[in-house]
Amino acid sequence: MDAPASLADRVVAGDRRAIAQAISAVENETADAPGIRTALASRLGHARVIGVTGPPGAGKSTLVNALIGGFLARGRTVAVVAVDPSSPVSGGAVLGDRIRMADHQVDERVFIRSLAARGHLGGLTRSIRAVIDVLDAARYDLVLVETVGTGQSEVEIAGVAQTRLVVCPPDLGDEVQAIKAGVFEIADIFVLNKADRQSAARAEQELIGMLALRRLSAWTPPVVRTVATTGEGVAAVLAEIERHQAWCGFQIPCTRP
Repeated sequence: MDAPASLADRVVAGDRRAIAQAISAVENETADAPGIRTALASRLGHARVIGVTGPPGAGKSTLVNALIGGFLARGRTVAVVAVDPSSPVSGGAVLGDRIRMADHQVDERVFIRSLAARGHLGGLTRSIRAVIDVLDAARYDLVLVETVGTGQSEVEIAGVAQTRLVVCPPDLGDEVQAIKAGVFEIADIFVLNKADRQSAARAEQELIGMLALRRLSAWTPPVVRTVATTGEGVAAVLAEIERHQAWCGFQIPCTRP
């Protein structure tokens, strides 16, 4: 591996191999990791971070795949960090990069990386901020962070993402309690996925009713119906992300004029 300063220069230049090497170093906390982080520290502040969380089976990965396509169509470059459960054998991510979001793997405007949670609670991984910094320094316009999907403990995404999407299936059932217990409080946008099911209307009303109990704030999270497998509703989610970023005082960068 190159010296940290040299590797950092290649990351900023968009060298995909260097980006992968830098992520591996900071994820595994190698001897080069502190030097890489120091070399990149002055090159941050370009990317906007979007968090995607919610219960297992809600369709988070399918939605992220659809969002990638939508952002690309708007001229943005996109990096994805998908946090997966750890393998009990290797300690690595159970689901690999190539299994997820296969539609966009070969696109030079997209970088996708799976990380292993390695027992870290909160739905993320201990090195997540350092990994996001690498992708920020590489000048990706957006970094989408998908959490493990373990339920109510996944509030850590609030500390790393400017806009947080909570993806819900229409058959909420006991998941309503999980959302109330924590994840519900950090949502900026609710995405009711698989909305072609008959139970979607009832689930939408449940979410709206829960919002009425939420502490008052200047931002009221919208509830957006989607069918991520077909792309239905994805444009509305993209519009709400843009609206929330503008409300926060941010503008999502656009690589293409």
